Amino acid sequence: MGKNRRALPRDVYTTERFTMSDTTNSDDRPVLELLARMTADSLESSTLDPETLVLVRVAALVAVDAAPVSYALNLTAGSAVGLDVESLRGVLIAIAPIVGTARVAAALGNIVKALAAEIALEELEVAEIENEDNEDRDQS
Repeated sequence: MGKNRRALPRDVYTTERFTMSDTTNSDDRPVLELLARMTADSLESSTLDPETLVLVRVAALVAVDAAPVSYALNLTAGSAVGLDVESLRGVLIAIAPIVGTARVAAALGNIVKALAAEIALEELEVAEIENEDNEDRDQS
């Protein structure tokens, strides 16, 4: 493992949460799994602390105009290492003069889409659990 001060759990980059969103389909699963493994490997190899590494990755995502699912994967890791909104905002402000305001605005839109997909998935999971509980009660 690299010289990270806090280890980021390897399973932070899983694809299970992203295969049901409107930005992916079941054919995307092998690609997302590969990306998750590559990301986990890069985390283990980096000498940056996990929070800095996630911030650098977000900056790179903005620079390349990444898709919402890319933000979702990295923000999930960010939340696992305690990344806060202020740090994320600070990165976006710092890179705006370099990548341009249009890229930062597009990134914000993609971050919102990623977070909305996460919320929708959470709601779906809660609804499925409630349905299972109701079915179990009805059968009792």
